[in-house]
Amino acid sequence: MEDSIFLSKRDLPARWYNIQADLAKPVPPALHPGTGKPATAEDFSLIFPDPLIEQEVSTQRWIDIPEEVKNIYSLWRPTPLIRARKLEKFLNTPARIFYKDESVSAAGSHKPNTAVPQAYYNKISGTRRLTTETGAGQWGCALAFASNFFGLECEVYMVRVSYDQKPYRRSLMHIWNAKVFPSPSKQTACGRALLEKDPDCPGSLGMAISEAVEEAVANADTKYALGSVLNHVLMHQTVVGLETRRQLESIGAKPDIMIGCVGGGSNFGGFIFPFVFGPENEKRDIRFIATEPTACPTLTKGPYRYDFGDTAKMTPLIKMFTLGHNFVPPCIHAGGLRYHGMAPLVSYLQNEGIIEPRSYGQNSVFEAALTFARTEGRIPAPETSHAIRAAIDEAIRCREEKQEKNIVLNFSGHGFFDLASYDKYLAGQLDDYEYPEDRIQESLRELPEVGE
Repeated sequence: MEDSIFLSKRDLPARWYNIQADLAKPVPPALHPGTGKPATAEDFSLIFPDPLIEQEVSTQRWIDIPEEVKNIYSLWRPTPLIRARKLEKFLNTPARIFYKDESVSAAGSHKPNTAVPQAYYNKISGTRRLTTETGAGQWGCALAFASNFFGLECEVYMVRVSYDQKPYRRSLMHIWNAKVFPSPSKQTACGRALLEKDPDCPGSLGMAISEAVEEAVANADTKYALGSVLNHVLMHQTVVGLETRRQLESIGAKPDIMIGCVGGGSNFGGFIFPFVFGPENEKRDIRFIATEPTACPTLTKGPYRYDFGDTAKMTPLIKMFTLGHNFVPPCIHAGGLRYHGMAPLVSYLQNEGIIEPRSYGQNSVFEAALTFARTEGRIPAPETSHAIRAAIDEAIRCREEKQEKNIVLNFSGHGFFDLASYDKYLAGQLDDYEYPEDRIQESLRELPEVGE
């Protein structure tokens, strides 16, 4: 069996897969934040271009990928699927561990898979400028990368704690012509109000979303781009799962366990969606494990409720597992996993019992990251390391139970810009933080009383 499974450029997927076509019942609709009634296309038009709104609500199973998008995808796609033999040997496990390497994109993560089509659809719709938020910076880098190709201005509100922790991601965004502001910022009314209340506020993705949306709504030539959560974003990411399926088929292998980290849910959703109702899962025997931080336990401790996607309550209400739109997670190093809510489609699968959520503390995650780096040679991002932690745990279980299984994880990004975090772990300076139940309940008390 080959250690690295490559596809040719001819094997680049021609269509995205839309899992909404195969759900037993539709995902609960987004609601207008003012009326509480189902949101219309017109409600979304202030912040998104028409083609993306159409994709958001579509139940068509396959959506063609435009040639212009495929042309840019081909700069790094298809990405390799790699057998982690050295890790298997270190763990002395009979399990076979594979990882889909999304770190080979120019931005270093899976995020350009949706940034490129979002920039493309905005360009052909007449948008001049895009605004967005970013946590650890992967999404901001990806949108800056994509906007640069299509000649769009790009404005990024980066969660303040990550803005300070990860300066080189800011540098990358600047190289691709983006403007970057620490959030909360003085650029928006929302940001100024948050800073007046707490000048040392570390920020959150909910706050940064509010700032980006405010800018988009206030300017007719500006639209908002989101790096996770929404249906069209997860659909764009299915190029990951579609390639993985073809790569496994080429060696006659079927996944037994598929693992990804979850913040908003995009890399995990794009990775597993083609398998959930696929022919290799006819017996419904593939386990799908979603990993998150104990400091932001959305799937493991949040309720399935309607909530706002942002702190200022400007976005439509969506039904999701949530910790509350006012939730401000601690300053963990996995900045991309600090979002209070989960993608509606991932939340739907969780509510149906199709996926397994699992949470981990920082030290356990970095321990797994070092094990991976010292066996496989690749340095994972802190977010990705949550998936690696679960893969190692499952491989050890296979050793203890003497079971041969195929464990496949999504290596969603590299850790080259996270070395300060590794330094802190090696120095014993990382704290494990489990968000207190009373603090979660305090945040949940402010959930809107709408929907079911």
